[in-house]
Order: sequence, then structure tokens, then C-alpha cells
Amino acid sequence: MHGSILQNAFIHGKENFLQMSEEQAQALIQQMQALEAYMADLIQKEEAVIRLMQEASGAIESMKALDGSAPYETLVPMGMGAYVKATIKPDDKMIVSVGAGTAIEHDKNAAINYVEARIKELEVALQQISAQRQDIAVRLEQGQKEINKLIQASHGSK
Repeated sequence: MHGSILQNAFIHGKENFLQMSEEQAQALIQQMQALEAYMADLIQKEEAVIRLMQEASGAIESMKALDGSAPYETLVPMGMGAYVKATIKPDDKMIVSVGAGTAIEHDKNAAINYVEARIKELEVALQQISAQRQDIAVRLEQGQKEINKLIQASHGSK
């Protein structure tokens, strides 16, 4: 698309070419700024997904650590740095949030399986975000090349 616009501009004379290339440069710069903002958004999403995956992995390790027949004493955060002592029995059910403010009671193995399934979903989301980032990186590189061509063409026509 840009190549044909440049060719047409050359055919109609240097003044039209300079005007066209300036308009093209502005359009490309705006397009690249939008792509850069989208890339920054994708990076934030990727970081959030990675944090969720780390949190889920930590939850699985904690659930697996609750093993044996003896009860465990722990501290439960109440907020603002306040904690309350609690006893966890090895046969206690676990409450797992399933979204939209809803939680389900599971035994330990079912809870672990649920969280592992969520990790798999997060891995798929991470792959999709990574593919989108690669696509945007290619488009940004192409845009930079187009801008460089316009700069070179404008210097060549002066």
C-alpha cells in the first residue's frame, strides 16, 4: 500500500511527494504509537498472568504440604498486619474460588486438580499473549522501516 502511494507521489512531482510523505510519516507515527501502547498493555497482561501462575503454583505446593495426620497451626491474616492463630486438620476440606464471587468446597486432591487446570488455562493465555506480542513487534519493525524509507526518500528528493 505504502509503496504504491510513494510511486504515485514521485510521478506527480517532488512537491506532491514531500506532502504525501509527510502525511504518510504522520500516519505511520500515529500507527506506531498505538502499536507501542498495545505492546505495553500486552506486557502488563503477560506479567499479570505470570504472577497468577506463580501464585497458583505456590498454592499447590502449600496444599501438598498439608499432609499427615497431625493438625497444623498457622496464622491467618485478618488485614492491616493483624493475624489470628488457626488449626488446620489434615482432613479439612478446602475452599476454592471459582470466580464471580463463588467458591466451592473440595477435598485436597480435587482442589489441587482444579488449580492445576487453571494453570493450564493460564499457560494457554500466556502463549496467546506471547504470539500477539511477536505480531506487534513485527508490525513495529515494519513501521520503522517505512519511516526510514520516507526519511531517505525525502532527503533524496531535496
